[in-house]
Amino acid sequence: MTDDPSRQEVGTPKAPRKALTPAAERALAEAEARRQAAAEIKAKPPKEFQGPSGPEPTRYGDWENKGIASDF
Repeated sequence: MTDDPSRQEVGTPKAPRKALTPAAERALAEAEARRQAAAEIKAKPPKEFQGPSGPEPTRYGDWENKGIASDF
């Protein structure tokens, strides 16, 4: 037998969970909604301010400023 509670002996049945109260179920639902909202916010790229228009210059290797393109 091990001291690790996460490991369960083979053949021992799991004890059934207690029924949750409505307040606990509501709290779990709200927490899941917050996790999903945080994941959606994290998935969106941040809006770029005063960035170049058109294709991404770092991808194509040149920058354009006031109609003049410069290669680095």
